[in-house]
Amino acid sequence: MLGVLGGMGPLATADFFRKLIDATGVERDEQHIPTLIHSVPQIPSRPAAILRGGESPLPALRAARDCLLAAGATMLAMPCNTAHYWYDDLVADVPAPFPHIADAVAAELPPQAQRVGIIATAATLAARIYEGRLYGGIEWLSPEAELYEAAVQPAIDAVKRNASVDGGRLVAPVVEALLERGASCVVLACTEVPVALDAIASSLRAHTLDSTAALARACVRTWRNNAAPGANANL
Repeated sequence: MLGVLGGMGPLATADFFRKLIDATGVERDEQHIPTLIHSVPQIPSRPAAILRGGESPLPALRAARDCLLAAGATMLAMPCNTAHYWYDDLVADVPAPFPHIADAVAAELPPQAQRVGIIATAATLAARIYEGRLYGGIEWLSPEAELYEAAVQPAIDAVKRNASVDGGRLVAPVVEALLERGASCVVLACTEVPVALDAIASSLRAHTLDSTAALARACVRTWRNNAAPGANANL
């Protein structure tokens, strides 16, 4: 069973579950990956902990992880980029497969990519969660500070208050700006951002790499690679 550390935020978790289903490619209900979602939005703020010394979410993340494992999860996933700041702490004593969201994105980056845009929380950028795991001489282009404050954070906040269309209208010009600066593609490294762009059916999605969808596909690959012989044979 796949255990999902969710609620960061709820719409992003729901989006991950939908993309997991889409990525599985099955013909019958029973061929899908059995999934247990722990969606607890009260996990302390990840950006506040990283940027302002706020309460650490690690104890709550560990509690969520342990709850899923106790319930029978044999694989874990965490559809929140910023929470991966604590990934090493969460995975250290866990025998279950636990795909890292940045590794999932790395597996799908075009091999010739040299300049890549990234839209993420300020905390994800400050913690260098992607740069710390993706090598190969990639030049990362992040939004200019003024544009981030005017559009990116407000777009993320809009999704969190269920105003995804407003979020999409705010963040679409940010994608355009990164492409105009020479990015070959733009990584959506905050799981609220794909929700926002999809809410306005943005044609810019063709030039983005969705970290939520990449993680979902990585989970499907991991599940298939680790399934017992004969189990979910048609998955």
